Amino acid sequence: MKKAMFASILAVAAVTAPFCMAQAPAAAAAGQVQLSPDEYAAYNNVTTATDPAGKAAAAETFVTKYPQSTVKGAVLEQLAVAYYQAQNLPKALDASDRLLQTDPNNIRGLIIETTVLKQQGDTAVDATARQPLYDKAASFAQRGIDAPKPAAVDQAQWDQLKTAVSPTFYGALGANDLLKKDYAAAITAYTTELKAVPEDTTKQPGPLLQDTYNLATAYYQSTPPDYLSCTFYATRAVTFAPDQFKPQFQPVATYCYKKFHGGDDGYDAVKTAAAASITPSDTFKSSIKPAPTPADQATTLLASDKADDPTLAKTNIMDREFVIQNGTAEQADSEFTPIKGKEIEVTGDVVSISGTDLQLAVSDDSKTANPKVADFDITLKEEPKTAPTVGGSVKVVATVDSYTQKPLLVKMTGGEIQAKKAAAAPVRKAPVRRR
Repeated sequence: MKKAMFASILAVAAVTAPFCMAQAPAAAAAGQVQLSPDEYAAYNNVTTATDPAGKAAAAETFVTKYPQSTVKGAVLEQLAVAYYQAQNLPKALDASDRLLQTDPNNIRGLIIETTVLKQQGDTAVDATARQPLYDKAASFAQRGIDAPKPAAVDQAQWDQLKTAVSPTFYGALGANDLLKKDYAAAITAYTTELKAVPEDTTKQPGPLLQDTYNLATAYYQSTPPDYLSCTFYATRAVTFAPDQFKPQFQPVATYCYKKFHGGDDGYDAVKTAAAASITPSDTFKSSIKPAPTPADQATTLLASDKADDPTLAKTNIMDREFVIQNGTAEQADSEFTPIKGKEIEVTGDVVSISGTDLQLAVSDDSKTANPKVADFDITLKEEPKTAPTVGGSVKVVATVDSYTQKPLLVKMTGGEIQAKKAAAAPVRKAPVRRR
């Protein structure tokens, strides 16, 4: 989902709602702020302007004519808001900069800086260009989260405003943390953001739904990955995303579910739970059964085979290797002993070759690792005249010698690389004679 396409409704409402300007006119009318008749008239032009362009023009005129005015901060706030409403974002940032020089904790200046810089980062062409923008947005966001209540502002009004702007601040922190690969911090920021808003707003296309998906990716990329939480939030994003964005979100949801559960059965229950709540319940977490661990699978593989042969003699080398690698020490020895000293054939991808030392990636995990990992170390009878290509597949016949379980490395001796069979010549059909 292209985040820049959607505006944060809560942030815009927080920026444009009456606040500090409600204080200044009252103070001026009560005589707490002394303004000359001309200054008050210019000030009144700012407060009564109804369209953003007119308000911005009146505010610029005021701060130019009265740079030392006691209501300069209130006017700059209106100026920044007016430019933001008009979507003149460069001037909105400039006005916010001037406002924060006068009032460093002004919440509207901070929310405008955060929102605009975050939007610019979202549309940057790559991570290198995005990072400094996200850094600045996160800096202003943290200042907004930490901003104290102004003395002249009512506590209930302040609480209402902070509630409205907090999701935007935490969303900016989450985006910056995610880009920096600080996944634990990103999870905290995004979770705080989503819990700070009414649940219905998280179902609407926009930053909150995008950040629901971002939270899923943070769980997926954590060390170790939390595949169940990834499944939940990615599925929730898929559920409420517009149809054109569902294909972008679904692969992560499906991948995480299969990694956790081991298959796609039962996924409908995940969709139901994700649609019903913004956070996964304990009941949900306990209802999704995790896939068997490699150790469990090794035990199951042995148990299913023992009815025919207790040593897996009738299974392929891949099954035997899996048990040796993932079973207990006793299970590993029980599977290795029957083949020790025997000549077998293995096929794998060449990881390296030096003289007579050939290292192969035989298991699927070893082949798909990046870079490939050798799980067989074979000493050849003689150095090959033409060394096999690294990365290419070869078939070798050799004698099993020894093994190391963690990490798995099976050593073999007396290896001979098997020549590839030549392709059969095409059969030529005799010409058909026609009468």
